[in-house]
Amino acid sequence: MIETNRPAAAPAEDEPDLLRDQFRQLLRYRRLIGAGIGIGLLGGVYLGVSTADTYVATADVVLRAPTDDPFNPSLAPDKAINIGSERQVALSSSIANEAAKKLGVSASGFASLRSGLQVTNPPQTMVLRFTYTASSPKEAAKRANAMTEAYLLKRQESLDATRDKMVTGYQEQRDPVAKQLDELVKQINAMPAGPARDAAYSSKTDLQSKVNTLNSNITKLQALDMTPGRVTSAATAPPGADGPGIVMSLALGAAVGLALGLLAAWVRLVFDPAPRSEGDVARALRAPVLGYLPRDKTGGGPILAAGEADPRLAEEYRSVAFRLAYDSRFADRRRLLVVAPRGSSEIAAAVSVNLAASFAETGKDVLLIEADLRTPVLASQLPTDAGGRPRWSRAPGGQAAGQPPAQHGDTEWPDGRQLVVDAGESGAFDLIPGQRVRNVARSLTSSRATRLISEADSPNSTVVVLAPPVLSYADALALVDRVDGVLVVCDPRAVHRTDLSRIRELISGAGGTVLGAVLHAPLPDEKRGRGKAREGAAAAEPPAPAASRPQPQPLAYEVDEPEQHIPGDGTDTVALRTVRPGRR
Repeated sequence: MIETNRPAAAPAEDEPDLLRDQFRQLLRYRRLIGAGIGIGLLGGVYLGVSTADTYVATADVVLRAPTDDPFNPSLAPDKAINIGSERQVALSSSIANEAAKKLGVSASGFASLRSGLQVTNPPQTMVLRFTYTASSPKEAAKRANAMTEAYLLKRQESLDATRDKMVTGYQEQRDPVAKQLDELVKQINAMPAGPARDAAYSSKTDLQSKVNTLNSNITKLQALDMTPGRVTSAATAPPGADGPGIVMSLALGAAVGLALGLLAAWVRLVFDPAPRSEGDVARALRAPVLGYLPRDKTGGGPILAAGEADPRLAEEYRSVAFRLAYDSRFADRRRLLVVAPRGSSEIAAAVSVNLAASFAETGKDVLLIEADLRTPVLASQLPTDAGGRPRWSRAPGGQAAGQPPAQHGDTEWPDGRQLVVDAGESGAFDLIPGQRVRNVARSLTSSRATRLISEADSPNSTVVVLAPPVLSYADALALVDRVDGVLVVCDPRAVHRTDLSRIRELISGAGGTVLGAVLHAPLPDEKRGRGKAREGAAAAEPPAPAASRPQPQPLAYEVDEPEQHIPGDGTDTVALRTVRPGRR
């Protein structure tokens, strides 16, 4: 008894594996990443060229508030000066006008003079930093110093005007009181001693106090130090251009472009409905990926490939067959249904034929059933022979081998035909070819089709059934409950994750099990956008004349002695023949 192992459930991928998988998927969008790098390099070139003749000069000014005692720590400069307002004043047109007069700039150049200035305030300081950008180093330093001087001059004028206005206001308040005081003094001098004179002396004292207070305020204002600030760092001609240079600009542009390209690739990946990795396919089907068919070197789109043409493809098919043989769900009944999601089933036909040859190579009696009754082509594409193999069992009515099929053979399927496919050194396997029928559903669910699939119950036998795409027709679902194990063949770039999930739900709902998936690269014609046209041409192509087809023989349903297989006789592992696909 052969011991079979049931594959365990796919382990959950950890976060590092998911990140590596996502990064590998991002690298598939090389065009987007390359476009991002190209845009970044162009931006770097523009930055390097545009800043090659740009020079920046900087001057710093420390502001101070008017004070009569600069060493008095109780006066906080930030309480007396609003640094934000001063910054706006430094950027105002009045400062630019004053600087334009000193520099001799005309009215046409006033806008450019003002646009080159930038004023900033370092945090937690009373410093205004004047930064001027010009096309020459001397011009940048000259204009920065001119802007600084114009700002200090305007600030000085503003402070002086404020002080003069306040002094004038105090003087206007003092003069009437002083005049009244002088008149009262004259009256007191003319008054005789007595109560009236005492009252006049009291009024004189009040007036004198007011005059003294106003004089004190005027004196204090006139004694204020009105210095608006001082230049701590005058602007000098910069030794070089302000730009990072062409080399640094290119490096910066390449880094930014790479980031943009990766971001665009990530966005494209997020909104891409197609599975971009084997893990996505496995998660959607909840079944393992049994193999990934390599690209055909000859460019013909292999259906069963190997041997001298492409040994890698043959080994991949052998690997898929080995994994299926050690899956207890398949080993118990040995009935395999091969389907594609939608579109062309060309690669699915290749997988079914090659798996049949791989099973035959191990000494099993293999029956390949072409249940694609809409576009049957295997009989015309495979090397077949009508005899030389023991028959499977006896047809209804006791027909023997070599006798013509029943009269309903032209209208019903299966009609008793059975062909032997010569797979070269791999051996041979039987083929039940498909044919066009009026009612596909009735033919697939007939009792004869059920008995045909049940041939897998015989010892050392395997049945492989090829059905049309499961999302295009319901033919495959009619066979699922009798086959159980389903193998999905798809191109991960041409199918959506939702399609794979729907296939799993349909197969599970019909009572079947998805054993796994076989992935393949797009066909050459599909890559060039001619896949749909090719498929349409195949559908419109009329069937070959009956005279040109191999004449099939009726099924003989007597079980003969199986061919003896001696392990180690040199036929265990041999190269498969390459069978080219037909149009499906």
